[in-house]
Order: sequence, then C-alpha cells, then structure tokens
Amino acid sequence: MKKPNAGGKPIRIVAGQYRRTPIAVPEVPGLRPTPDRVRETLFNWLTHLWAGEYAGKRVLDLFAGSGALGFEAASRGATQVLLVEHDRTAVAALRALRDKLKADAVRVHAGEAMQVVQRMDASRFELILLDPPFGQDWLPRLWPLLPGILDEHGLVYVESEAPLAPPAGFEVIRQDRAGAVHYGLLQFAAMRN
Repeated sequence: MKKPNAGGKPIRIVAGQYRRTPIAVPEVPGLRPTPDRVRETLFNWLTHLWAGEYAGKRVLDLFAGSGALGFEAASRGATQVLLVEHDRTAVAALRALRDKLKADAVRVHAGEAMQVVQRMDASRFELILLDPPFGQDWLPRLWPLLPGILDEHGLVYVESEAPLAPPAGFEVIRQDRAGAVHYGLLQFAAMRN
C-alpha cells in the first residue's frame, strides 16, 4: 500500500521550464509521490539515453498520483504527456496544476489504469511510467499489455516494493534503490543489440 507523503514534505519539479514549481500532494489514501532525488536520477538516465532530446517524445504515466513524474517529463520538453489517475481528488489536483502551468502538452485522463491500457488502439509511447500502489500485483497484469502501446524503441520506468524482475522480452538497463523502493528503466531486450 502506498504511504502518504512523509511529513507533508513539499515536492517540486526538478528541472526544465517548470523547474522549482511546487507540486501539491493531495490527501489521497496511499499516495506515495516519487521523491525528488529518485526523479532526478530517472531523468538523468533518460537525458543520457535520449541525448537530451525530449521533443517528439510521448509519455504515459499510468498511476499519476501527484503527477510528479509526468510533469517532470513535460517540463523537460516531452511533446505529449498523458496522466492517468482514478482518484477524483488527485485528478482535480492534476488538472489544476496543468492549468496553472498552461502545460498544453499534458492531458489528464480520469480512469483506472488497466481499462485505459486495454482501450488504447494505435497509441505508441516512447516512455511508460509505472508507479502502481504496492502489494496489489499490478505489474504482472500490465506486462502483457505494454508491447501493444510501447514504441519499438520505448522505455518503461517501474517502481516496485521488490527487486525488478522483468518479463520475457524486456531487460533492465538501469536500476537503483531508495529505501524500500526499487526502481529501474526497462527496454525490449531486442533493442539493446
């Protein structure tokens, strides 16, 4: 189960055009925003792998929560960022932040992650962000659906309560740990050659 933002400590967008913008963390049971340090590490990895080019990248954040990951991608220049969140309070906070920033690249979809993925048709994303609630076995249910929505050179970022165990066809290309959270970046194994 996700835990609340420790001590109400504010989080901020780390870099890009929205740098230092505070992100309100709504009072939602189980919301566990990705800490600034972890986001900074992830986006350092992406900046290296993408040679600093975020333009043209389409990003899907399936468990948006506070929106920290998705807004970080938009701040760095991602062309399209789709934030998916099922909690109404969190959705309202995401839309308020998007409107405040005039972040035209960001779309907010109120819905449940599995249903959203199953209903996507020809959408392809260069980056899929997966930070699901812990202890609910989301990853095994989502793995089979990702190839249908991931660009052939796309990456998948995952946060998990256990060491990352990628499914067949994927491999971990970067990983780390922050406290009890394991996180990493995955890619189709065939793309590494």
